[in-house]
Amino acid sequence: MSEAAAITVMVVDDHPMWRDGVSRDLADAGFEVVATADSVAAAGRRAAATVPDVVLMDMHLPDGTGVEATAAVREVSPRTHVLVLSASSERDDVLDAVKAGASGYLVKSASAEELIDAVTRTAHGQAVFTAGLAGLVLGEYRRTANAAPTDAAPGLPALTDRETEVLRLVAKGLSARQVATRLGISHRTVENHVQATLRKLHLGNRVELARYALEQGLD
Repeated sequence: MSEAAAITVMVVDDHPMWRDGVSRDLADAGFEVVATADSVAAAGRRAAATVPDVVLMDMHLPDGTGVEATAAVREVSPRTHVLVLSASSERDDVLDAVKAGASGYLVKSASAEELIDAVTRTAHGQAVFTAGLAGLVLGEYRRTANAAPTDAAPGLPALTDRETEVLRLVAKGLSARQVATRLGISHRTVENHVQATLRKLHLGNRVELARYALEQGLD
């Protein structure tokens, strides 16, 4: 059984041809498309009913925005990862989506191969962005951290040297495989360090991990 076969996906888009085409591409690649939706309201209802691993989210819907739909999905299904798939690469759209809980942001010009890879990585908790957008998000986190520094909390969880090294590279937007290559360790070892760090810091995903690293000056 392929890796994709274990991943469930919901596609949210108000254009039937696009929605059906993406669903078909995902199904052909081995993903299980458990639902589709064409509005904010439908996205929330169907996410609650199916609890998909990944939701592919458009930014512009008839009854609201992808930001509202992302928040609705995350409220009813916190374990679901949201990957925005939008024609827009506007700064505000990207940042608002991430703030609402999206794990990544892909523009619709992405190839089918890029989409399949992005959905797989998103399902595994990675932050996935179209080239250039990761820097935009990290830059905003850096600006916010510099503009409003917070006092370091006493008793911050102690990370090992290797965990700190991995955390610094994750904050730069590297994938787990890229981190493994950079450090000369296995992909599984990187994942183990990431999961251990998430547990220690009580964080939910790599986006939050990257923000933490930036706030602590580890970038």
